[in-house]
Amino acid sequence: AVGSSVLSSGINAEYGQINLSCQAMSVSPIMRAVAASVSIAERAGGVLRDVMASGDLGIVDKGGQNNLQTVADKKAQLLIVASLMKQLPRATIIGEEDDDCDYGSSEAQSMVTAEASPHVLKHSCPEALTSIKEEDLVIWVDPLDGTKEYTQGRKQDVTVLIGIAAYGDAIGGVIYQPWYSVKEGGENTGRVMWGVVGLGAHGFTRTQPPAGRKIITTTRSHMQKSVQDAIDSCKPDSVIQIGGSGSKCVLVADGTADAYLFASPGTKKWDTCAGEAIIKALGGTFTDVYGAPIKYDADVSYPNKNGVLAAMSNHDFYLSKIPADIMQRK
Repeated sequence: AVGSSVLSSGINAEYGQINLSCQAMSVSPIMRAVAASVSIAERAGGVLRDVMASGDLGIVDKGGQNNLQTVADKKAQLLIVASLMKQLPRATIIGEEDDDCDYGSSEAQSMVTAEASPHVLKHSCPEALTSIKEEDLVIWVDPLDGTKEYTQGRKQDVTVLIGIAAYGDAIGGVIYQPWYSVKEGGENTGRVMWGVVGLGAHGFTRTQPPAGRKIITTTRSHMQKSVQDAIDSCKPDSVIQIGGSGSKCVLVADGTADAYLFASPGTKKWDTCAGEAIIKALGGTFTDVYGAPIKYDADVSYPNKNGVLAAMSNHDFYLSKIPADIMQRK
């Protein structure tokens, strides 16, 4: 429970949030980080919707394969990182668009929010995570996962990702889907999913898949031979190709897919940290395609050079099916 000593200005009626004073917190750093990230991600999703509605995406090609940036990427990152810096000043924050953002600018500061989700704060921190200090946290931010799909109007593939790590391990994650559903009258409504390892995942209902089913989700736009070969070797019942790493993690977390398999470089730490934390919070397993953990220390190389393999169950089965020629590249 949140005591009166941690409230700075009560409940914000519009967003149903608590405004928290970072200087007078009795809440554990990990729960504070997740609560802040939920509220911040929801606001960032509003930025993505507003830019889309304006019709002026300001698309820039950053070079490389499908490496686009829009006005929405930068605006959402300014909001997210500047707000996290205010609420968690001792944490390390790494965002995809850092090179193009000035967090001290008037634009960034005008978007800063000190809100935190009361739905998160009503939960106690798992005992195993209580010793983690704010300065131990490394927060990985992808303000707009699925930028190519965003520019194509494939809004269901778009997510906001905020992943929280400590000592190299993904321990907390927030995924916001700005266009999860459409209300009567055409109004878009988003969905926020969040999880903490040892506490479970929240914001959605997981559907338990039938035993023995093998549905794999993978890339929509990077289907290289190694990716196709790894999938074929698993002999899946079906394959769901969708843009954005966040969207693939959502499909595994909610039970739509049984595994997320991408046997190639292409994703980066900000693409996978949030989804990994949520999947692990549900009891799943998230590794590279060789079965090694993905590490999220502040000084790691950003690319996930050895691909991604995530599954709620039967992870060993999918790992055993990775073709020998791929395994030999390790």
